[in-house]
Amino acid sequence: MSLRPAALLVSFVLLTAAIVLPSTAAQLSIPLIQYHERTLPNGLQVLSVENHASPNVAVQMWYHVGSRDDPRGRSGFAHLFEHLMFKSTKHMHAEQLDRLTEDVGGANNASTGDDVTNYFEVVPSNYLQTLLWAEAERLSNLDVDQKNFTSERAVVEEEYRTRVLAQPYGKLFNAIDPYSYRVHPYRRPTIGSIEDLEAASLPDVIAFHHTFYRPDNATLIVAGDFDPKQLDAWVDRYFGWIPKPSTPVPQVTAKEPARRKNRRYTVTSATAPLPALAQTWLIPPAADSADYVPLQVAAALLSQGDSSRLYQSLVYRHEVAQQVGAEADGRVGPGLFTVYAILASGHRPAEAEKLLNEEIDWLATQPIPAAELDKVKTQLLTGELGQRQTAQGVAFALGQAALIDGGPQHVNTDLALLQRVTAADVHRVLQKYVTGAHSVTIDYLPQKVPVMPGAGQGAAK
Repeated sequence: MSLRPAALLVSFVLLTAAIVLPSTAAQLSIPLIQYHERTLPNGLQVLSVENHASPNVAVQMWYHVGSRDDPRGRSGFAHLFEHLMFKSTKHMHAEQLDRLTEDVGGANNASTGDDVTNYFEVVPSNYLQTLLWAEAERLSNLDVDQKNFTSERAVVEEEYRTRVLAQPYGKLFNAIDPYSYRVHPYRRPTIGSIEDLEAASLPDVIAFHHTFYRPDNATLIVAGDFDPKQLDAWVDRYFGWIPKPSTPVPQVTAKEPARRKNRRYTVTSATAPLPALAQTWLIPPAADSADYVPLQVAAALLSQGDSSRLYQSLVYRHEVAQQVGAEADGRVGPGLFTVYAILASGHRPAEAEKLLNEEIDWLATQPIPAAELDKVKTQLLTGELGQRQTAQGVAFALGQAALIDGGPQHVNTDLALLQRVTAADVHRVLQKYVTGAHSVTIDYLPQKVPVMPGAGQGAAK
């Protein structure tokens, strides 16, 4: 997981040892990610990790804005802006970033979440200067005009139709946040809605850009093959001049209240062939590592792989479901512990709910075999270390730590915490946040399409 080839080899050897050592093995000593942090006078946070293992470099811009910051009645704004940032600027044509990356053998993309919007590229390291200029250019000189707004709004609306309406279980997963939160703006789905997007205007978009796309609300991450002194000089040159606005960045102040009772909702679908069920419980922010990391382990024990508890119970033994899952979704604010099941033919949500809760209760109260716990922790550790073998993966891990997990130092502390998670920790967090708390349950049912009068059984669609 480190920065130099020798350390990468050590990481691989240690990882291999982790797979075969028994539960009494000592905690692995994982090489640290040696990151450098600085903040420009205009507030831009800069994180960098030097690594000359390969001649490429990852450049990422993380903006501290997500769907939680969408204006009221304008869900999907942060997501819309992810698209707009690829349009034209004062000195770049629309989609020119593709030419600056793909035409030299690199790649670029972006994503929007509840708390952040990130833009990421990987290119041969001799193009680092160009990419820094391009990121500074679209931060400071983006063309927010009616043409770009109209075209990208149509793209986002089509994405909603494709990912939510056309997918058999798209409406289920899109309904989890709106029903799970009562006050917090996390209740707005990141992808937005067609109605809210259609209600938006160009002045709304311009105001959103001025409010959140600013240097003191951004983190630049550079990882890979570069010279630190040259990087600092280029960052100062291209980003240092961008002024810091005089107004403060708006902050989310809403506090999600504790749930006082269980709640149940029903969502119907015209495209789902079979029923499904989802349940959620509120969990603390990701920065609360002492509880959040054991919750991640609990979710993995429940659903990671075909040998997991939910799969073995609902899919294999009882044949009630064809797909199951569990996730500890950590956020800057309150997160969610979520379980779901897509049912097998002939079964109803109540059957899956009973089995889901039985498995969670059993995990929360009964002894957990050491071999099972070690296996799941090794799987989580393997996945994380595997990601960190590339410059792009290191940059993602650092961005996640810095913007969501409570600070960049978490990139080097949470894996050690993961290795120390015990069965007692799993029992404690499940009893505190899940079995000892109130849930939201969503029954997802196929719509019954009525048969037209006079039509045969085959006429219904």
